[in-house]
Amino acid sequence: MSSALTVHAPDGIGEVAEGTDLGALVAQVCELADGDIVTVTSKVASKAEGRRVAGDRADSLAAETQRVVARRGPTQIVRTRLGLTMAAAGIDNSNVTAGEHLLLPVDPDASARRIRETLLSLTGRNVGVVITDTAGRAWRNGQTELAIGASGLLVLEEFGGQVDSYGNPLAVTAPAVADEIASAAELVCGKLGGRPISVVRGRSDLVHPAGEHGTGAAVLNRADGEDLFGLGAREAVLAALVQRDRIAFGTPSAPDDLAVALAELDPSGSVQVTGDSLSWQSSQPELTAGSVVVRALAHAHGWHPSDGPVPGYVNFLRTVP
Repeated sequence: MSSALTVHAPDGIGEVAEGTDLGALVAQVCELADGDIVTVTSKVASKAEGRRVAGDRADSLAAETQRVVARRGPTQIVRTRLGLTMAAAGIDNSNVTAGEHLLLPVDPDASARRIRETLLSLTGRNVGVVITDTAGRAWRNGQTELAIGASGLLVLEEFGGQVDSYGNPLAVTAPAVADEIASAAELVCGKLGGRPISVVRGRSDLVHPAGEHGTGAAVLNRADGEDLFGLGAREAVLAALVQRDRIAFGTPSAPDDLAVALAELDPSGSVQVTGDSLSWQSSQPELTAGSVVVRALAHAHGWHPSDGPVPGYVNFLRTVP
């Protein structure tokens, strides 16, 4: 791993039209070396692939949305068909004619592969390729770049099982290096500079041999249900109450987790855990298996409530996936 990194974004690229061969364009404007990493913005990839759409943006948003994660007024954070969680499904209204908008590439990893293969054919250089896009982050103001497509690149470094300089074992240390490269590129590309392509040099250790495309950037997306924040706060309450979007709450909780939640709901109640089942005696007569509150709590934890053998008891069984 190099101790220095350089990023160059060429000027003078101009407007990218549908049908533009991005690999040929990169070869024309960039001097490449083996081990370089080429970044291309999703905007120009979308333009080249004919993802420019005229008409109602709301229709496009609905088509690109797998499910809504959170909604605040006109703003929607959604999980897209690509597995990304983004505002407005990544639909872009900038740098297009009024009344038009850009959808993300159909398959950003495939877009990156095509560019990489073209560059190898035209220049003989073995490089990695990253398709970048802009996204906000939970708990932080502002936006950064991330990799939505990649080819020929190790996108996620794994340090789990290794030991640091103090002898401490590393358990969950896994830098998303493709995202870090995307953000580094943005520092020189900019939003208004007309520089949608960059060459990052200094991390050839991340680039796979020619012909090996790697996992792509899709592995950076958590599977639906694995994220601890699969719904916004308001949306989670509603989903539990109306018994929908079960997957967004993740895998069914452990019995002890449900027992803790029931104790918060009714501190005077009593819980008995037996294997994969749980029996609860509430001190509040209205908290039955059929009550909205109990059903919502059970739904959020991945369990199903039913009437117990005697009045005042509720049995819980894990919901079958």
